[in-house]
Amino acid sequence: MTGFFRLIPVIEAIHIINRISQVVETESVPLTSAYGRVLAEDIQADTDIPGFDRSVKDGFAVHSADTVRASEAAPLPLTKVGRVVMGRGGSDLLIAPGECTYIPTGAVLPGGADSVVMLEYCQDLGELVLVGRQVSPGENIIRADEDYARGEGVLAAGRLLKIQDIGVLAAAGASRVAVRKRPVIGIISTGVELVPPEETPDAGEVRDVNSYICGAFVEEMGGIPRHYDIVRDDPDELTALLSSALDECDAFLITGGSSKDDRDITAGVIATLGEMFAHGLALAPGKPTIIGKIGHAPVIGIPGHPASTRVVLAVLAGPLLQSLTGCTDRREAKQKAILSRSIPSERGREEYVRVKLLGDEAVPLFGKSGLLNTLVESDGYIRILQGCEGLEAGSEVDVTLW
Repeated sequence: MTGFFRLIPVIEAIHIINRISQVVETESVPLTSAYGRVLAEDIQADTDIPGFDRSVKDGFAVHSADTVRASEAAPLPLTKVGRVVMGRGGSDLLIAPGECTYIPTGAVLPGGADSVVMLEYCQDLGELVLVGRQVSPGENIIRADEDYARGEGVLAAGRLLKIQDIGVLAAAGASRVAVRKRPVIGIISTGVELVPPEETPDAGEVRDVNSYICGAFVEEMGGIPRHYDIVRDDPDELTALLSSALDECDAFLITGGSSKDDRDITAGVIATLGEMFAHGLALAPGKPTIIGKIGHAPVIGIPGHPASTRVVLAVLAGPLLQSLTGCTDRREAKQKAILSRSIPSERGREEYVRVKLLGDEAVPLFGKSGLLNTLVESDGYIRILQGCEGLEAGSEVDVTLW
C-alpha cells in the first residue's frame, strides 16, 4: 500500500487512473440517440459522398472553356438549354460547347458541364445567357467523391460525437452506431456531520454538497451517477456499501474521509477491499486525494471541501470518465486572459486558482477551499505548475473554463 501522504505529481496520478480503468462495454443505439456518446467502432462511408457531381451555387452550368475572357465589361453569350431541377433532374441533360443551363444549389451537374457561373454574374435574356465572369474547371461544384469516397474512413472509434458528427454519420448510412455504454459511477459521501439537502442542519451539521457536485459532473461527462446514502464515518458501513455496490458500478467517487483525522476511513477501507495506489497529491486544493481500485472499479477518494472536490473532479475524475469510455478527443475549453493581480504559489505542488473573467481580465478569487461563494463566482481556474513560484500581474494566462 502506498504510504499515507506520500505526495505524487498530478501527471503520475492521471497515469495511474488511465492504467487501472477498464473500458466499458459497447451498445448499439439509433443515430437519434448517438449525440454526446463515444463511438466504439470506426465508420467508413458506404458510398461516395455526395454521390454525384453537384452545384454549390445558384447559377448556370457551363463548359469552363467557354468562359475564357468573359468579363463584366465584355460578357460572352451562351445558348440556354433546359433547366436542372432538384432531385434526379439534370441526369438527362447534356451541355454541348457554347451551351449552358440553369442549376440551383445542390442539384446534379449535367453532363458536359465542369463548372458553374454564379447567378449574379449572368444575365438571362431568354434563349441566351450573357456570362460576365470567367470560371475555372471545378469552380462552384463538388465532385461525387470529394467529401468522402466509398470505403474511406469517416469517423474513428473513441470520438465523442458532436452535432456535426451526427450529420456525417447520417450521410455515411449509419442509422445505428456502436457506442460505449455510459459508465455508472457510484457516488458516496462520508461524514457524521452531513445531512441531506431537504433537512435543516443543526449546529455542527452541514448539508451534503459534494455528492451533488460529483453527480452533476458525471452527467456532464457522459456518465450515469448512482447516489448512495451518506456513510457516517463507520468503516464497516462503508465496507458493506462498497461490497454490495460493486456489481452496480464501473467506478466510485467517495467524498470526505481522506485526510488525517481518526474519522477519515476511506483509505483504510479501500486498502482492505482492494488496492490503494496513492494517498496524497502535489495539488492545491486537493492534497489528501486517494486513488485506489476495488475489484474492477477504480476509486477516487475526494477531500470534503467543495473547492477541492471541484478541482479533483476536473483533474482526475475527468480522465477517469474518458478512460472508462475510451474517449480520445475530449478537449478542455480554454480562454486567454490577462491576470489582474499577482498570484503567489508554493514550489512542490501544482496549484489551481479559481478566477472570474471580467472582459479580458482574469481576477483571482482567493478563499478557503471550504467556501462555496468563490466557487460559484468563478468562471474557471488557472493552473500553476509545480515548479513555479507564482504568476505576476499583467501576465497572459490560460483560463480553463468550468
